[in-house]
Amino acid sequence: MHKNHPLISLKRKLQQQYKSLRFHLSASNNLAFIGFYKYLYKPKEGSLSDFLNLYSQSKKNNFTVIQIGANDGITHDPIHKFIKRDNWRGVLLEPQPVVYHQYLKKIYVKNKGLTTLCAAIGEKDGCQPIYKIGFSDMRWATGLTSFSKEKVLKAFEDGIVASNCEKFGIEIPQDKSQWVSSEDVKVISPESLLEKHEISKIDLLQIDAEGYDLEVIRIFDIPKTQPEAIIFENVGLNNSDYNACLRILRENHYSIRKFGPNTLALKEPIDDMFQKFFH
Repeated sequence: MHKNHPLISLKRKLQQQYKSLRFHLSASNNLAFIGFYKYLYKPKEGSLSDFLNLYSQSKKNNFTVIQIGANDGITHDPIHKFIKRDNWRGVLLEPQPVVYHQYLKKIYVKNKGLTTLCAAIGEKDGCQPIYKIGFSDMRWATGLTSFSKEKVLKAFEDGIVASNCEKFGIEIPQDKSQWVSSEDVKVISPESLLEKHEISKIDLLQIDAEGYDLEVIRIFDIPKTQPEAIIFENVGLNNSDYNACLRILRENHYSIRKFGPNTLALKEPIDDMFQKFFH
């Protein structure tokens, strides 16, 4: 169907209205929104959401999270509903200023005990250039932002950008210099992050770093910080980097399970209630 077909335009408009409504319900801590996840929500048996549901409940409102690459805080975010439902504490990082100020900061403004930071994680405190789609601030585009310019360009080569542009009626500029833009963003080290926010235990380290996940796992010094659970996105990693992630985690005594685009690592020994996820 042609991208300007009226039915597609209507569907797109309804989707945007739904996303906007969901965002505002969540940001306001709407009782109906949170009540749905407290009393009616049932995740698919054996899924990552099923694990997060049980894991969050097992902590009895004493859950600390660090999220690297939180983006807008809700779209395709596996932990958002549990943060809201169970009052997680911790720190959520998103380095893109536009995304951070328009979305992430606003959606969690009413969640006490939760801090949002406009920053990336790195070996040392400072600044670092980040690369992004230069002609769109839509969620699909901001989700491709990376510290690697090559990874952003690969999204053009692989047809990911073209597919989304066709879907949303966007023209890719003929001038290739407009395809990718960069900006300097704040970088904070794990040591500074944990010290500044007085974090002594990490129940979940959630990573969505657009192909930078291996570097985050390395930087975070897993033997020292000892997160009880780690979830990272595997789709942006080549086989070599993915296997390097698994090697680091197994060497530090984590059991591992792949759930589609995400991989879960849980510190051993595994509690009986979570054994079903690792058979």
